[in-house]
Amino acid sequence: AFGVIADIQFADAEDGYDFGGCRRRYYRHSLRLLREAVRAWAGESPPIDFVLQLGDSIDGQNARRGEAESALQQVLDVLGQLSVPVHHAWGNHELYNFSRARLVQTGLYSRAAGGSAGPADRECHAYHCSPAPRLRLVVLDAYDASTLGTEPGSLRYQESLRVLREKNPNDDLNSPEGLKEPHFVAFNGGFSQAQLDWFNEVLKFSDENQEKVIVMAHVPLHPFASNGVCLAWNYEAALSVIHAHRCVVCVLAGHLHDGAYCLDGHGVHHLTLEGVIETPPDSNAFGTIYVYEDKMVLKGRGRIPDRVMHF
Repeated sequence: AFGVIADIQFADAEDGYDFGGCRRRYYRHSLRLLREAVRAWAGESPPIDFVLQLGDSIDGQNARRGEAESALQQVLDVLGQLSVPVHHAWGNHELYNFSRARLVQTGLYSRAAGGSAGPADRECHAYHCSPAPRLRLVVLDAYDASTLGTEPGSLRYQESLRVLREKNPNDDLNSPEGLKEPHFVAFNGGFSQAQLDWFNEVLKFSDENQEKVIVMAHVPLHPFASNGVCLAWNYEAALSVIHAHRCVVCVLAGHLHDGAYCLDGHGVHHLTLEGVIETPPDSNAFGTIYVYEDKMVLKGRGRIPDRVMHF
């Protein structure tokens, strides 16, 4: 069993609204909702084995307020009350607050616990581990190709900007307006070829060893588990790696605060979790997933519905 939570986006700030000015965000309350989740997970019986934090743990406004380090520490302190490992995805809000080079030195760099089980690029926050026999967790870095968190002069930045500009002529690169492919916006990102090649090798190993694989990333990988905008740039390339193998049973993501779900044509479940940040203080948005031989059962809290996902 393991806990799941997405888009906490904590900031020690009054409630506000999203960039469109119409969706309420509960910045300060999100930390309290995280505390409630941690308390619930600590009381689970049988006990959970780990937690997946699906990215955007703190809000981008912390950078402007000079509070990025303290906000992150408050979130990590709450999660640190758990006696089990926490696997972190990196989201756009992490990269609004910190460079990739800095994130490697924070508690969000859960790849460190995985040792060398990731791509050669140590700043790529992808890795895998086996939390139980014949079960593998793969954490993907959906901002490996991105203009966020990288030096404008760097090769990674220049190449990512080229890809983005090719698909998005808007002055505001965060705007999907008028785009044929509206997911080519700066608040999304994608996967380098090196990460995709590494991912393919991991899944090949899991096929050979008859493992079941759970994949997590901040950004959804399937358009039907998305709103069409919150989607990885080269999601087709990631899906083609997944569909070339038999082992992947589920892809977990955040980023889209409304949540979404689909079962794709290859029998892979795509579950996008509702975000804590847009959850009213009298509700919550987290869950516990129980893994069986033939299914995963999500017991959701608050905004997150229960779900049974058969393999």
